[in-house]
Amino acid sequence: MVGISRNSLLRSERRKWRSCVRRWYRTSEQANRAAVIEESAKAKISAREAARMERQRKLAEVLRQKADAEERGEDVERQKNWEWTVEENDEWEKKKARKARRADFEFHDDAHAARRKYMKDLDDIKPDLASYNRQKEIALGLPAGTLTKAGQGSSSGSSSITNFDPSGSTSQALIPTSVEQQLAAESLYRDANTLLYADNKPSEEAIDRVVSKLNKDIDKKKKFSRKRNNEDEGDITYINERNRVFNKKISRYYDKYTAEIRASFERGTAL
Repeated sequence: MVGISRNSLLRSERRKWRSCVRRWYRTSEQANRAAVIEESAKAKISAREAARMERQRKLAEVLRQKADAEERGEDVERQKNWEWTVEENDEWEKKKARKARRADFEFHDDAHAARRKYMKDLDDIKPDLASYNRQKEIALGLPAGTLTKAGQGSSSGSSSITNFDPSGSTSQALIPTSVEQQLAAESLYRDANTLLYADNKPSEEAIDRVVSKLNKDIDKKKKFSRKRNNEDEGDITYINERNRVFNKKISRYYDKYTAEIRASFERGTAL
């Protein structure tokens, strides 16, 4: 009997200990969750507050500049334009002209949409002129660094291609002589009669650039939301996107049977 009562006492103490541990675990979990929620809310509020303060600061600065310019009898826009350099102004004008050329956002056909996408992708392409100059040196039989050094010493990268003087001391090597040079020239300057195909091995950097561009397009497509022209027509009979699609399917099959009933409800003459 003494052993049984001792075992039952131990079991009851263990149950009490387990219940205390569970209660402590639930309390700590709730406290941690509340602390996380509170910290997240404070971070959001602080970010919004910082953005609001920054907008107010910029607005106050603009208003102050406008008031000072009006007191001096000066033009605000002209004073702002003095802050831009000639190069920045030319770049801005080119950007505006390019944007005006691409202002046609309507869908005409697939070819037009593909060309728009192609022209937009061209803006992100940065040609590797150093690699091209090395290939051109091998193809033309020039000493290593002839075009690359010219490109590094010039102000623009494109001048490394046009600064080469064929009348110089290396002009006799312009005609391919060796087999390696002939293969390099055929690989660089390919035409419709070449038999070389799909032998290019891109670098890891080029592959990473392509992957990053594809991921960027996928993310942009996920965030894209186009306003439909027919969304403002008629009454709003849906509460979310799935409900709108469902209502559209129902209307497609049953509107011809319920048109008279709906018209009676709208006139107020339904029985």
